[in-house]
Amino acid sequence: MGLIKAFGGAARTTLADQWKEFIYCDAMSADVLMQKGQARIGEKSSNTKRSENIISDGSKVAVNEGQCMLIVENGRIVDFCVEPGEYLYQTGTEPSMLDSGWHGLKESFKKVGKRFTFGGQPENDQRVYYINTKEIMGNKVGVGEVPFRDSEFGFTIMLKGYGTYSYRITDPIMFYANVCGNVQDVFRRSQIDEQLKTEVQHNLQPALGKIALKGIAYDQLPLYTNEIAEQLNQELTEDWVQNRGISVVAVALASITPDAESAKKIAQFQESRVYTNTRMMGARLGGAQANAMENASKNDAGAMTGFMGLGMAQQAGGANVASFFENSPEPAAANGWSCPACGSKNTGNFCQNCGAKKPEGGETWICACGTASQGKFCPNCGAKKPE
Repeated sequence: MGLIKAFGGAARTTLADQWKEFIYCDAMSADVLMQKGQARIGEKSSNTKRSENIISDGSKVAVNEGQCMLIVENGRIVDFCVEPGEYLYQTGTEPSMLDSGWHGLKESFKKVGKRFTFGGQPENDQRVYYINTKEIMGNKVGVGEVPFRDSEFGFTIMLKGYGTYSYRITDPIMFYANVCGNVQDVFRRSQIDEQLKTEVQHNLQPALGKIALKGIAYDQLPLYTNEIAEQLNQELTEDWVQNRGISVVAVALASITPDAESAKKIAQFQESRVYTNTRMMGARLGGAQANAMENASKNDAGAMTGFMGLGMAQQAGGANVASFFENSPEPAAANGWSCPACGSKNTGNFCQNCGAKKPEGGETWICACGTASQGKFCPNCGAKKPE
């Protein structure tokens, strides 16, 4: 039982006079994943009082773009076609299995299909189904309480957010065999949406964990949609790709934020950077002293009294802001290098102080805290290398 391509003029002349039934499916919306074919009876049909589920020998079958057509007998797939066009159905031929280059369809047919010898006769229940092979978009998914080791901060935070994902039926044979089966009329996405959504959310945690190994900060995740989709497919390979014939196409995270406790942790870490960088510490103290002087000038007992109090605080151990800038190196350009001989900061190929040649190897950059580094993050304060 196979299909013969009805080319150009033949479809309009000879075959147009011979077809007994014309089986087709109108364009399917994104809400429909599988639909049973509609039959229009021709003048030469011997099946004018046809059973709903019998295909006459010599009938014509149409396949549109974005569809995969399956011929099913007694619940088993006997032939398929993903090449758009019109075909003549004949019972005395082998299955055509027109896969149009789709990977794995013939292998799947061998697993779940039914083999027929040449000249096999139709059985008592025949149906034509059309599978929607277009990308199914706009599936909402939430990200809640997912641990993510942030590369910028060097510790694990909990993320939450929301977004959408899209998927495509990449193996219609496995989808029919393991998901929808012999439906009466139509199989809609709403029938499996909740299950797919739950499984995507469950597998986002290991997928994001593998993305974190690439050294990505949490606020950069929306830029890595392709990588997230790839990792999700790896996590879902057995359940989705192999068993159901469904693959994730893309994931778009509209919002991704740390939870309240993680946000507090990040704020504390960022504040602590001030106390590990002498120049930043000096700037903070300078600002604090300037505020104190302004407040002293407004002292109710007079500005002189206020300034005398400031002087006594300085003598009692107050910090000298200038010393922070004297004892810390000037920040060099982000693409500079630190001379291993004298410690001078340079941007050329030779040290401007001692003439030593720039060291071979990875590019050295100078952090704002004055530390030279060749990695992506400063070994002293953890700051990320500037772009």
